[in-house]
Amino acid sequence: MGNWYEIRGQDCLLHVRVQPRSSREGIDGVRDGRLRVRVSPPAVGGAANERLIRLLAHALGVPKTHISLLRGAKIRDKDLLARGAGAFGSDIDALLAPGN
Repeated sequence: MGNWYEIRGQDCLLHVRVQPRSSREGIDGVRDGRLRVRVSPPAVGGAANERLIRLLAHALGVPKTHISLLRGAKIRDKDLLARGAGAFGSDIDALLAPGN
């Protein structure tokens, strides 16, 4: 199990560090116990958080309504809950690998 996520029954808690205003979007690996994700919108008005949720939902194959921001709405380090993603188990590593 990666230290950047925790399986909680049918759900998965994701520890993420987001980089807003990136020239390229996507998952950029794991560093310091957090999944690094680059998004193009700025961190203004929740635009970067919304894009982060869309990217994670797409990579996991779940509706964006299944991804909830639990902590970090106004900072780069965030904790998100992916409902239903716990069923993937250790496949989370492959689903959220860089380039996805």
